[in-house]
Amino acid sequence: MKNKLERLQDFFQRLHQRFIRLIPKSIRRRYLISKKRHPNENNNRKNSAFILIGVMSCLAILVMGRLVYIEARQQINGVSLDKKTRELYQGHEEIIAKRGTIFDRNGNPIAEDATSYSVYGVLDKDYIGMNDQKLYVQSQYIDDIASILHEYLGLKKSFVEKQLSQSPSKVKQVEFGTKGSGISLETKNKIEKALKKKNIKGIYFNSHPDRIYPNGVFASHLIGYTTLENDKDESKGLQGVMGIEAAFNKELSGTNGEEYFQRDVNGNAIPGTVVVTKKAKDGDNIYTTLDSNLEIYLESLMTKVDKQYTPESMTAVLVQAKTGQILAASQRPTFNPETKEGLTSSSKEDTGAQWRNLLVQDAFEPGSVMKIFTVAAAIQTGCFNPNTTYNAGSINVDGTVIRDWDYDKPKVLTYAQALSHSSNVGMIHLEQAMGNKWQVFLQKFGFTKSTNSGLPGEVDGSLQNSTSVDRAMTAYGQAVAVTNFQMIRAITAIANDGKMLKPQYIKKIVNPNTKKVTKTKTQVVGHPISKSTAEEVLQVMRQTVEDQTLGTGTAYALNGYQSSVKTGTAQIFENGAYSSASNESGDFLYSMVQIAPTEDPEYFIYVTMKRPHIPAQSEEKPTTVMASITTPLMERALSLNKNSSQYQKQTTATSTSGLSPQ
Repeated sequence: MKNKLERLQDFFQRLHQRFIRLIPKSIRRRYLISKKRHPNENNNRKNSAFILIGVMSCLAILVMGRLVYIEARQQINGVSLDKKTRELYQGHEEIIAKRGTIFDRNGNPIAEDATSYSVYGVLDKDYIGMNDQKLYVQSQYIDDIASILHEYLGLKKSFVEKQLSQSPSKVKQVEFGTKGSGISLETKNKIEKALKKKNIKGIYFNSHPDRIYPNGVFASHLIGYTTLENDKDESKGLQGVMGIEAAFNKELSGTNGEEYFQRDVNGNAIPGTVVVTKKAKDGDNIYTTLDSNLEIYLESLMTKVDKQYTPESMTAVLVQAKTGQILAASQRPTFNPETKEGLTSSSKEDTGAQWRNLLVQDAFEPGSVMKIFTVAAAIQTGCFNPNTTYNAGSINVDGTVIRDWDYDKPKVLTYAQALSHSSNVGMIHLEQAMGNKWQVFLQKFGFTKSTNSGLPGEVDGSLQNSTSVDRAMTAYGQAVAVTNFQMIRAITAIANDGKMLKPQYIKKIVNPNTKKVTKTKTQVVGHPISKSTAEEVLQVMRQTVEDQTLGTGTAYALNGYQSSVKTGTAQIFENGAYSSASNESGDFLYSMVQIAPTEDPEYFIYVTMKRPHIPAQSEEKPTTVMASITTPLMERALSLNKNSSQYQKQTTATSTSGLSPQ
């Protein structure tokens, strides 16, 4: 430390000597004389003065040197001065691309780009406009504001009054929670009109990118919904969650543009200086295969059943038989994609199904609907004689007894009746007659294989076939787990002359910038059975509806049309074991398929219903409950087909690959 002080003193001493040499000799002589006469007083004062001059001179030299360096490099600490100057006087904004619209097959919007608003109040008393106009909330208007926001937003008046009565010295601006956001343009205009009528200032709105779903609950899990990609930066736009919104997020999002402009000292754009350097490219518009008339009707039918019988879950899909196009699809639980109502649940029995697209994300054991494929395989392999009889009731498979649902009433049935009466024993006889060929047909029908739907989270299902008992169980729909889409794909082979089709939910995609149209073609993904086999299966399935004695689907009779039906009741495999409850408890997964008209199928419906609450003493049965959905929906679809040109038979254009997101 001492050495440093000594060096500093020596430095200033030498600096002092240099400055003395710069002083003219006459002045210097007087200074030396004065120094001799008053050595202590003069020395102290002069030394201090010269030290101060020296320090100031050094600082000046350093500052000038730094300025010269900055001017030469145009940088400070690695930051470009030129860039900062441009940022000060040159503005830049992103041009937000419009998110593409999702339509139904006829051009009716299902999901549209929109702007929503959030309301806030300014309490800051420094917020003054021209002519000293008060632009903040004044205390005498708080009650009126509370009444207006209560009327149009449903906000509690006491809450609004509490927010607006806070001290302006502590809170400059207040918001109004969830109900104060997500406001439509129409509601915003009404609020502004009411405020203007009373000459109220201080209530304002922020705009936010948003998405509207005009139909509310409408194939919600298939369509999906959106959220902000970045909560802190709304310029990033929306991103899709679930369904089509997620699967085609890139196509729907488009590409943002950019513009630059000169700014005045207040940061405002100077008119005439805006330069667009990159145009925004709006997102693609997607036309689905859904029909709004049929979808809305299906949703109403599903809601009625859901409220009355409160199943754990339920799905229903209406498909065009010759194209594989999905005309209507719904599930319960469901949600409103605009309000998000239904995505949360306070139920203790909540399984999280509201967050899953049950059409592709849930694998389940389908039960007796699988028997139509067992019969189809048996016909195709020459192992099915509809008139041959067998003893129904129960059968022993390598030490395991497997029973029919009415095993306590043994009877003799034909193999045609085995399907209509849903006999497990009859299906096991057919499986044993086919040998390993049945396992081959399970693969031909696409079970355990993805449908490549492109929808998020699709699962493949599973198959248990390591033992003879497992293989026997697969013949009547247990020990094999499938998805709704896999069942739909397999059913198309029965309903479409043996040609198996990929389920389609996209009709076409239109690029609004280039006007390019990409159409989805019907895609044949297999030929598991012949046309004659498919026709024979449909005729055998007719007996499920028409056999008044043994048929299990008489509730599915259509007015003026023949239909082919198969119902199913499956034990639920959970936590490593099958449910063991009785039929009366409803602790099963019920399902059914209906194809119509039998002679030339146009449509089919596939429905599942898990654990409905049907009172034991009720006359209603699972079959009649499901029929309350399928029968009116099928009749309406057939009526539209008969009376509207838009449902005329379509020519099947095949291709090796269908349209799906990458």
